[in-house]
Amino acid sequence: MILQYLTGEFEHEVENTRKLLQAIPEKDLRYKPSEISWTMGELAQHIATIYYWYVGALTKDVYDLAADHLERGDTNDIKATLALFENNVEKARAALKSLTEEKLKDNWTMKVGEKVILGPMPRGIVSRGLLFNHIYHHRGELIVYLRATGNKVPGLYGPTYEDKQKS
Repeated sequence: MILQYLTGEFEHEVENTRKLLQAIPEKDLRYKPSEISWTMGELAQHIATIYYWYVGALTKDVYDLAADHLERGDTNDIKATLALFENNVEKARAALKSLTEEKLKDNWTMKVGEKVILGPMPRGIVSRGLLFNHIYHHRGELIVYLRATGNKVPGLYGPTYEDKQKS
C-alpha cells in the first residue's frame, strides 16, 4: 500500500515540478540572491538531477556517487534542463516501479568513494527524505527566486497569492 501512495505522490509532484521548471525564463537563469547561493539555472538543474538519484537510491544497496557519471549540460539553457528533467523522470519512474514493500525496509547507503555521506538507513526513509522532500525543499527555493525576479509562480496546490488578488 505504501508503494501505491508513493507512486501516486510521485506522479502528482512530477507535474508540479514540470510546471515550476517551465516557468523559468532564460533571461533569469544567472540570477542568484546572494554570493553563496546557486544561480537559478544551477538550482533548476539540481532539481532535475535529484530525479536521477532515484535509480541509485531505489535499486542499489550502496550508491557510490564517485562511480556514477551524470552528464548535466549547461545550467544557462533551460531547454537542456527540461530535457534532463524529463529523461531523469523516466529513469526515476522505472526505479520506483521496480521497488517492493520489502525493499523499502532494506538498509541503503550513499557514499563518495570510501566516504559514507548518508546511511545506512532504511530505503523507505531515503525515498521520503533524500528524494521526495529534497525536491520539495528546492522547489520552495525556486519559487522565491521566481518571485524575486518578478516572474509568475504557477499554482502547485491551488491558486497562488497573486492569482487570488486578481479575483
